Amino acid sequence: MLKKIKYKIFSLYSDLVFNLKRWRHTKNLPVLESRDRIIVETLKRDGVYTTTLADLGLDFSAELLQAANYQLSRIRNPNNENLAEKWPHITTVTALPEFSQWATQKRLLNIIENYIGLPITFHGVHLRQDFPSDHQFGTLLWHSDAEDRRLIKIFVCLHDVEEKTGPFQYIPRSLTHLFSLKSWWLYYQLLKSNYMGIDDEIVKKVIPPSAWKSCPGPAGTIIFVDTKNTLHHGTVRSETRSTLFFCYTANPPERPDLCTQFWDDTHPRAEVTVPESEKVLVSQIK
Repeated sequence: MLKKIKYKIFSLYSDLVFNLKRWRHTKNLPVLESRDRIIVETLKRDGVYTTTLADLGLDFSAELLQAANYQLSRIRNPNNENLAEKWPHITTVTALPEFSQWATQKRLLNIIENYIGLPITFHGVHLRQDFPSDHQFGTLLWHSDAEDRRLIKIFVCLHDVEEKTGPFQYIPRSLTHLFSLKSWWLYYQLLKSNYMGIDDEIVKKVIPPSAWKSCPGPAGTIIFVDTKNTLHHGTVRSETRSTLFFCYTANPPERPDLCTQFWDDTHPRAEVTVPESEKVLVSQIK
């Protein structure tokens, strides 16, 4: 019991220091264009902002898509048809220039720094395939991530996302704010699960499914999300979904041990970029 009390006191003190640092850094935040301020304001209100590569208008988007599709073509068949629970296949592609040059553009970093409120770091990117499932497990359960007190993950959908491919789903932060009894109850249920996740039946006891927000969209859809402070999950699907996951936190993050997976050997690493012989004109990629 004493150990738990000490941990709670240290945690509260750490949170206080974090928020004090954010307040002090306010005057140093980069200036944003009006279109980018909308992204930050929406993240603060809802925890999620959805757009497309075309509408976001960053450089290197065509190269990003081409490299992602090339890496997908190199992944072997997982032969998991007979498994009751088909866990995601994850490839680390952080070291490949087509991914890192898109992820570290100044405009994008400025948006994320304005949301997190501190100097940030880009940890890396995963190419992820999520397979069909008829029940909730793993990240199909409602959960929150733990890399940092505030963080941003950017999901780039590589194929059209519909109900059959299991769109990302979340509960707007306005419904689970800090002083909400519903929020405390939900996060208590997460604690009871050892933060492994809770299913739809638990969540709907306090938040009706009509309030859950899904993010379907065409290939190239982008989802900005604070996965720490926004309760979220992937939905049950009947077809495979392929997505890029980019991860950003404050520098340093609260839990650096959870961030190493974006560049170490936790997952297979892609070592080959798109050969010149297989590249097409940027104008040919929508």
